[in-house]
Amino acid sequence: MDVLLLVLGIICLLVGIAGSILPVLPGPAAAWFSILLIHWSKYAEFGTRFLIVTALLTLLTILLDYIIPAWGTRRFGGSKMGERGAMVGVFAGLLIGPWGIIIGPFLGAFTGEILESPANFQGALRAASGSFFGFLMGTGIKLILCLVFAWYFFRALFS
Repeated sequence: MDVLLLVLGIICLLVGIAGSILPVLPGPAAAWFSILLIHWSKYAEFGTRFLIVTALLTLLTILLDYIIPAWGTRRFGGSKMGERGAMVGVFAGLLIGPWGIIIGPFLGAFTGEILESPANFQGALRAASGSFFGFLMGTGIKLILCLVFAWYFFRALFS
């Protein structure tokens, strides 16, 4: 049973790392689940506080993944309409698939800005770029968290 938990944990960890880059896969959640799987095996023993803190970090990262594109829009000079457009683009992109998740916030922010100020094409493009920057930033945060989980996983395994 322990070997099965270990193998499933490694699979979840790989899915988590890949999922931090590929929007289709559940990155941080899968990586956190790998920590839980190895915890249930004989190979590692994590404290309750560690499991709770890492679960909260996972939830925060998932939440930030939806918020950061709107923040990037605002940071690059976007209006409230651009922010709302980026948020709508995030959720609309979920329905379209992997490419929708990547370009949804960009198109949403751009559309929101054009609706706010139709003559300001450059400003709309800048705000949409901020949304895309936010997407890249969220991807980086997810990747870092998944790599940290991988470090804890393998440190526990080889200790």
